[in-house]
Amino acid sequence: MIISRSPYRISFFGGGSDYPAYFLKHGGCVLSTTINKYCYVSVRWLPPFFEHKHRIVWSHIENVNKIDEIQNNVARECLRFLDMERGIAITHDGDLPSRSGMGSSSAFTVGLLNALHHLTGKRIVGPYQLASEATHVEQDLIKDNVGNQDQIACAIGGLNRIDFLSNGTTEVNTLQISDERKKELESHLMMVFTGFPRTASEIAGTYDFNRDKELEIMKDCVEEGENILTGHRNITDFGLLLDEAWRTKKELSTAISTPYIDFLYDSALKAGAIGGKLLGAGGGGFMLLFCEPSLQEQVKEALKGLLVVPFEFENEGSKVLYQDD
Repeated sequence: MIISRSPYRISFFGGGSDYPAYFLKHGGCVLSTTINKYCYVSVRWLPPFFEHKHRIVWSHIENVNKIDEIQNNVARECLRFLDMERGIAITHDGDLPSRSGMGSSSAFTVGLLNALHHLTGKRIVGPYQLASEATHVEQDLIKDNVGNQDQIACAIGGLNRIDFLSNGTTEVNTLQISDERKKELESHLMMVFTGFPRTASEIAGTYDFNRDKELEIMKDCVEEGENILTGHRNITDFGLLLDEAWRTKKELSTAISTPYIDFLYDSALKAGAIGGKLLGAGGGGFMLLFCEPSLQEQVKEALKGLLVVPFEFENEGSKVLYQDD
C-alpha cells in the first residue's frame, strides 16, 4: 500500500493568467502558497478474489471490472495514462471539501499520480514531472478548462512566484522572506467557507481572455505583491493589493462573484478587513480575507457564523507518507 499527501493551495495574485489561452500569447504569472490542509490518496493492488477488478472510493464507491467504467474522471484517466493493467484499489480523502477554490482537483491528480508511480516502482518522478503529468491528465485527457498553477503548487509546495512563459515553459521562484515575515502574513489572513460549492472548469469557461487590460493589472499585482513581502513595506499594503486584484478579476466574468458573495465581502470590509478575494476560479467556496489580528473576531461576527478555517503555510508539496513493500 502507498499513501500520498498533497497540499491545497491559496492563490494570492495572477489567477487567470495561468490559462494556456492567455499565457501562450502574453505570458502569465501567479503568487501562491500551499497550506497545511491536505488531500490523502491510498492505493494498493487489489487481490483477484472479488467480483470486481477495481475499487475507487471517493464521494462514491465504485466497484468495476474495466477502467473505462470508472466514473471518477481523475482516477480513470490516471490509470489509463499509466497503463495500469492489474486490479487496484484507490481511496481519496481530504481535509477540505472539493469544489471550494483550494486546488483540490489538482491535489487529487498530483497525489494519485505520485502514489501510482510509487506503487509500480517503475519510475519515481520528481515534482516538476509530476506537475507536468497532472496538467496533461486534466487538460488533455479529461479536457477540463483549468489553468496550470494548481498542479505546480501542489507538487512543489511553498510560497512561490510561478511564471508561465509564452514558449510553454514554467519558472518557479520561492520567495526569500524571513520566518517572521511569513508569520506576519499568516496572522493577517482568514479563510472563510461561504458554503457554496463551485466547479472551476465551468466558471473558468466564462472568462474573457481578451480583457488584456485587466489581466495585465492582475499580473502586475504579482510583482507588487512579491515586492511587498520581500521588502520593508507595511504588510497592510498586501491586503490593499488583494482588494484591488479581486475587484479587477471580477471584470473577467459575471460568474466570478454573486450578490451574496459581494454582500459577505462588503460586510467583512465594514467590520475591519482590509481586502480579500474568493479563492480559485470564483463563484463560491472559500473566501480569503486580510485583516488585522485584533479585528478578526469582529469580522467573524459580521459574517454571521460562517466557518473560519485556521491554517499555516507549508513547504513540502506532494509526498509519500507510507509505503509498504
